[in-house]
Amino acid sequence: MKKVAIIGGGVVGLSSAYYLSELGYQVTVVSDDDQNKGCSYGNAGMIVPSHFIPLAAPGMVILGLKWMLRNDSPFHIKPRFSKDLISWGWKFYKAATPANVQRAMHVLKEMNMESRNLYLQLAEEESLDFSLQTKGLFMLCKTSHALKEERMVAERARQLGMKAETLTAAELMSMDEGVEMDVEGGVYFPMDAYMVPGLFMSGMKVLLEKRGVSFVSERGKGLDMRGGRVIALQTSGDLVRADEFVIAAGAWSSELIKALKVNIPLQGGKGYSVMVDQPPAYPGICALLSEARVSVTPMNSAIRFGGTMELNGTDRTVNDKRVGGIYKSIPDYYPQFKNTDFQKSDVWVGLRPCSPDGLPYIGKFKHYDNLTAATGHSMMGMSLGPVTGKLVSQIVSGQKTDIEIAILNPDRYN
Repeated sequence: MKKVAIIGGGVVGLSSAYYLSELGYQVTVVSDDDQNKGCSYGNAGMIVPSHFIPLAAPGMVILGLKWMLRNDSPFHIKPRFSKDLISWGWKFYKAATPANVQRAMHVLKEMNMESRNLYLQLAEEESLDFSLQTKGLFMLCKTSHALKEERMVAERARQLGMKAETLTAAELMSMDEGVEMDVEGGVYFPMDAYMVPGLFMSGMKVLLEKRGVSFVSERGKGLDMRGGRVIALQTSGDLVRADEFVIAAGAWSSELIKALKVNIPLQGGKGYSVMVDQPPAYPGICALLSEARVSVTPMNSAIRFGGTMELNGTDRTVNDKRVGGIYKSIPDYYPQFKNTDFQKSDVWVGLRPCSPDGLPYIGKFKHYDNLTAATGHSMMGMSLGPVTGKLVSQIVSGQKTDIEIAILNPDRYN
C-alpha cells in the first residue's frame, strides 16, 4: 500500500486525505494548526459557484489603491520592503486583465459546482452533519453603481449556465422575512450554499480517523530530496516518510518548498470574522455586502460576519481599526444591527493563501514527480476544498482529472 503524506490539515488537506483513502492509500496528515485557528474553521462557510471571477480582475488595482488610503477599508497592504511582496504585486497587476478573467471563469465555475455536489454527497453518503444549507446567496448593493456592476456579473453567470436574479430591496426582504435591508437592490444566486465550517472539519477528522488516516501534530519544516524525488518531510519532531507528498499548507506553502527552488508566489491575505450569538435580526440567507466586502452567514442560531483582505505576510495580530470597519458597515445594510451588538464578540483571524492571478496551484511539479501542490485558493478555500481533494487523488493516482486544470499548473511562475 502506497503512503501519502499531506502537509496541511485544513479543508483541502482533509478532503485530499478523504479521497486518497478511498483509493486505498495509507494517508498521514501533518499539521500544527490548533483547532479553530486555521482558515478552514473561522471562514464564512460559503460554497460559491457565483464566484467565477478571480481576485485579479480589471479595476481591482485602482480600487485597491483607493482603499489603502483608509485605515478601516476592506483592503490593506502592510507597509514594508519585501521582494516577495513586490514581485507578487507586479504579477497581480499583469494578471488583472479581461483575458485572465475570461480564461479563469470557466474552471472556477466548474470547480465550485463540482465542490457543491461533493459537499451534498458527503452530507448524504457519510451522514456528516455540518448544517449544509442550499438556500442561495444575496449580493447586496447600497448604491446604483454597485448594483449595475453586479447585474453585469449576473449576466455573465447566466451565460455560463447559472441562475442569477436581479432583485429590488422589497423583493430581497420578501425572501428573508423579518430582516430589514437598507439597500438599492441586489442579485440572488440560488446555486450558492453555506455551512458551519467548524462542524465540517471536526466531522471529517472523526471520519478520517475511523478510516485509518493518521494525524501528526507537528509543524512541517522542509523536505528531504534524493534523485529528484521527495523522500521525507522534516517536522518539529520526527521525519515523516512517504511515497507521495501533497503541499496543502495554505499561506505557508511557498516557504515550505522554497529550498526546492520552485516558485509558487503566495501572500497571506489576513481576514477577520466574529460571531453574534444573539442577533437582533436573523438573516436566513447568506449574503455579501458588495461595497463593504463583508460576508454574512447564518450558522445555526448565530450569525458570522467576516471581511477584510490584509496583505502582511504571515502576521496574525488583530488590527482593531480594520475589525471596526467590518462592524461599522453592517448597520448600513442591516439597520436592525448596532455597533454595540459586537462588543462581546471574540475576533477570529486567519490567513488566506493568495496567488497573484487569483487561481489555486493544483498539480504535480515538473521536476519533482512525487510532489503535488494543492494551495493558493485565496477566499475560496472552503468552497473549493472537496473538489481540490478529489483532483489531488486523481493526480496522485495517475488518473485523468474530471476537470481540465492545466491553467492551475503549479509551475506557471517557474
